[in-house]
Amino acid sequence: MIALPAELLDYIVEQTARIQQIPAPTFQEGRRAIYLRDEFLRMGIDEVFLDEQNNVFARWKGGKAPPLILSAHLDSVHPADLPLPLEVTTGKITGPGAADNALGLAALLTIGKCLVQQGARFEGDIWLVADVCEEGLGNLAGMRAVVERFGGAVQAYVVLEGLGLGQVCHRGLGVARYRITAQCQGGHAWVNQGEPSAIHELAAVIHTMAEIILPQKPRSSLNVGIVQGGTSINTLAASAFCEVDLRSEDQNGLNRLVQRVKRIVAGRERKGVHFEMELIGVRPAGSIRPSHPLVKLALECLAELHVPAVLEIGSTDANIPLSQGIPAVCLGLTRGGAPHTFSEYLEIPPIRLGLQQVLMVIERIWQKNGGGGG
Repeated sequence: MIALPAELLDYIVEQTARIQQIPAPTFQEGRRAIYLRDEFLRMGIDEVFLDEQNNVFARWKGGKAPPLILSAHLDSVHPADLPLPLEVTTGKITGPGAADNALGLAALLTIGKCLVQQGARFEGDIWLVADVCEEGLGNLAGMRAVVERFGGAVQAYVVLEGLGLGQVCHRGLGVARYRITAQCQGGHAWVNQGEPSAIHELAAVIHTMAEIILPQKPRSSLNVGIVQGGTSINTLAASAFCEVDLRSEDQNGLNRLVQRVKRIVAGRERKGVHFEMELIGVRPAGSIRPSHPLVKLALECLAELHVPAVLEIGSTDANIPLSQGIPAVCLGLTRGGAPHTFSEYLEIPPIRLGLQQVLMVIERIWQKNGGGGG
């Protein structure tokens, strides 16, 4: 059994704090990627490199069986020009991005250090991967590149997130994001009164979308998160846009919701009023069954650690392999709260259980999957 020395628990806390202090908004993960690369090189992992997108790959060599891909995303939602306050106490780490996903990245380093120190080798390679573009409009580009590299010839993809200890996310929540732009001639608010305003037209579309009765089976959601447009208070707006986030547990359900929104937008088109609907992000839905060996293994490990387990759905890097029918789960490492805010925090004591869970999965995955990736 892979041991988890006490000093490695101190190490993961230290690394979480260091990584949190390196800004890494989506599309700007380079500094953090280089830090991870250099740490892997320093500890003596067999093979370490960056790809063209700044994904970090660290290979721990094993036998000829299909490899295990263990990943965590590099990016956070916080802009590079804002401060990243950090507070570390004996029981908690508080700071933007600490849980999502500095802890996940620190776990990759800790697992790598554990493997090197104990020299454990397995039936297949273990790839520790820190990938870009998981958040926001990154469109899971980093994980798309990872799956293009390894394809389905793997034992599994195991995605690590800082929060959610006990959750086994085996279903990928489908997401489609659109920028809807309204365009009109515009004009003076008094002189051209009665002519269309792009803001008014867009507001009518948003109002109609908000009246959609969303299904609960499959559960779906619609959110307008950004609205911008106009020139001045006394000008009929010539242009305005909103950004819409559509989600569904089922890809067909998501497709139906997209078509409803498209019909609403098309219904507002007329002379002098033009709309464009641009796809700006997509996260395909997918899943593996609860009885899949990978899911059963994750649940078994949590049970042995006396951690209450729950099967979950989420929008994570696991969406990409799951949408292609490749075994994948997303696992949480500890408990905490307030993700994506400046009050984000994680609890330190449960990290031991989160790490032990992952090490147990590593030890057993080739036996549970019968030596094959399906």
